[in-house]
Amino acid sequence: MDIESIVIPATNDFASLYIAQKEPVKGFFHYDITENTVFEKRVSDLLKRNFDREGLAKCIEAYMKPFPSSEQTKRSLQKLRCENSTVVIGGQQAGLLTGPLYTIHKIISIIKLAEQQEEQLGIPVVPVFWIAGEDHDFLEINHVYVEVGKEMEKINFPRNPNLKHMASDIHYDKEVMSQWIDTVFLHFGERSYTKEMLDTLHTAVAACQTVTEFFSYLIMSLFKEYGVLIIDSADPNLRTLEEPFFYKLIEQAAPITKSVFAQQDIISGFGFNNMIEINNGAANLFYYKDNERILLNYNSEEGIFESGKGHFQIRKEDLLQVLQSEPERLSNNVVTRPLMQEWLFPTLAFIAGPGEIAYWGELKQAFELLKMEMPPLIPRMNMTFLESAVERDINELNLSLDEILKGGVAGKREKYLKANADELLGSQLDEISATLDEKYQAILKRLEASDRGLLPLAQKNLDFHIKQIEFLKQKANWALEQKHQSELEKYNRIERSLRPNGSPQERVWNIYYYLNISGEDFIRRLMSLQFVFDGKHKIIKI
Repeated sequence: MDIESIVIPATNDFASLYIAQKEPVKGFFHYDITENTVFEKRVSDLLKRNFDREGLAKCIEAYMKPFPSSEQTKRSLQKLRCENSTVVIGGQQAGLLTGPLYTIHKIISIIKLAEQQEEQLGIPVVPVFWIAGEDHDFLEINHVYVEVGKEMEKINFPRNPNLKHMASDIHYDKEVMSQWIDTVFLHFGERSYTKEMLDTLHTAVAACQTVTEFFSYLIMSLFKEYGVLIIDSADPNLRTLEEPFFYKLIEQAAPITKSVFAQQDIISGFGFNNMIEINNGAANLFYYKDNERILLNYNSEEGIFESGKGHFQIRKEDLLQVLQSEPERLSNNVVTRPLMQEWLFPTLAFIAGPGEIAYWGELKQAFELLKMEMPPLIPRMNMTFLESAVERDINELNLSLDEILKGGVAGKREKYLKANADELLGSQLDEISATLDEKYQAILKRLEASDRGLLPLAQKNLDFHIKQIEFLKQKANWALEQKHQSELEKYNRIERSLRPNGSPQERVWNIYYYLNISGEDFIRRLMSLQFVFDGKHKIIKI
């Protein structure tokens, strides 16, 4: 396994400007990530604040107890308890079978940056993965893409629960989940490590109850040797730690929303689209009632928190009472989650994807309102796994890997077909179609004057002939593709592997496709590589 770096622009202009630390985007954040001393400066800022590291360590330790562990896990918990400890943190939804590859890329980024900065700073730096178990969009996490014939198709989990439930409250039928996993691996194909992977997965299914627990089990089974700690944002014990901070969010609901709008106005003034969608009365909190997550607005004049349609209302003083007795009823939205993380964790750096970078930029004034600075946002490493067979196809077709990753191979494939097509036949058929149309227009014009009743028949006759010519062209194209099937399949393989469905590999493929071929040694070899946080795209040759 080897690693190479190439320059691929980020998926949005905002993130590209941030990575290069160019204005105006640079000014939307508190730290310049290109400065050599950025992390030393951040540590100095963190040491001026107080964190309940012991409480965090106990909470995380309790959460992780049911999942695979190691001595490295225990050491990370011990390091977190140290008075000068910091964390590198990032998060993602709890996708089935860990979800798309970018979740794995984010975890690797968290671990690698923590390792590097602990060595450089000489203080404990702990990798922490924040699982967004409070999210409730099950349709985003309930599937895996697999190869079906020459296409990538989505294999959905067959049963969808109440879509208002948080992921951490979604219990699955163990038999149905096991059958779904078997179906996914049936498409992956029987390989050297299929039995080993299926045994691990079925063990995880049996050991867990909810979607989030299943995700946590798999993450720890893959990365337990690297000291990563995990926590579910919906964990009731975490809610207890969050209670004093929820109090601040409730008290400052209106000013927080106002600060987000003020920052959005600045950003949109430079031509960027707003990423966070909130209304003027947004409280930026959810209330959990009868297993339904209700997004709250705040009526400051009446001191009432309510749902958008007004079917649920609670007075501010009553909400504060609920916070004291049942803090698990409250949860954060896209605005307040970063604020909550900053209160809880001594965050040296936050690992962010392109979309996260864009919406965090809209929170600068919210952080300042609450007397905090947002941590340095370090772009997660973008990477593509390049299988040797696919690399061989690329070389044989004399294609550019850079161009493939930016735009796929559809254009190159069409160019190849055009170069090998019978141009004379094509032009002759086009000429016949044009001549037919011209002659029939004259016929139609004459019938318009002499016998309008025959017009429909004449038009139908023209359409029939044109369709027959088009049918012949299609057959000629089909014959061309059959003649060059071997070469065309190389284009298709490259497309499915590197730009499936027109998207980056990391948004479609799943890590278990590769584990099915190489086993867990795939993770060990991957983690042994030397990653550099330079904003470049990583090509992992396997």
